[in-house]
Amino acid sequence: MGALRWLLDARLEIAGSVVLWREIIGNVFGLASALLGMRRLVWAWPIGMIGNALLFTVFLGGAFATPQAVDLYGQAGRQVFFFAVSVYGWWRWSRNRRQHASPDEGAVVPRWATNSERLVLLGTVIVGMAVAYPILKALGSWGPLPDSWILVGSLLATYGMARGWVEFWLVWIAVDAVGVPLLLQGGFYPSAAMYGVYGLFCVWGFVSWLRTSRALRQPQVQAPSYVEGRV
Repeated sequence: MGALRWLLDARLEIAGSVVLWREIIGNVFGLASALLGMRRLVWAWPIGMIGNALLFTVFLGGAFATPQAVDLYGQAGRQVFFFAVSVYGWWRWSRNRRQHASPDEGAVVPRWATNSERLVLLGTVIVGMAVAYPILKALGSWGPLPDSWILVGSLLATYGMARGWVEFWLVWIAVDAVGVPLLLQGGFYPSAAMYGVYGLFCVWGFVSWLRTSRALRQPQVQAPSYVEGRV
């Protein structure tokens, strides 16, 4: 209990602003999960789930003691959904890992989503935003419109990662572009800084997965065989 109490209460002051250690630690776990995900390693999922649990307590400032005292219900809610989707991703990547003959292969083969899958993603964004916005606004979430996009976009990106879609990196970039100014205005400086780092990292991850998808799916061209001595 002593370690848990320290984790909930520990804080430090940076440039005159009070910052929670659990916000810093939670974001470090999130970054570690992203790094492992880029390498297509199964450990990306359980590592990320630890970060989700910590950040859930950070974004509910009214329920947990936080310096900001600002409730971002979309941010907190997405940690719950992250946790649930991560269970699916953990199961899917573990299954793929067991089916691969070579231990050097990743747990998923990156690929572009099909046109039908992209239509489903677009429809999910529209429906998800239409549902999330009024709920978050009614709950009193600070910044309900950007908060709802961060919630819906993050879930789609996590699901896309589980399926191995290259586009999930682009969705993350769009989430980070909205998340940085929102978190800065709310006073969540470590999370805002980490979102900025995520954005740059996602560009790197996108290029990495794009190259991998091309390399793994490049057709093998076999030279024709000739039989000498025949006309």
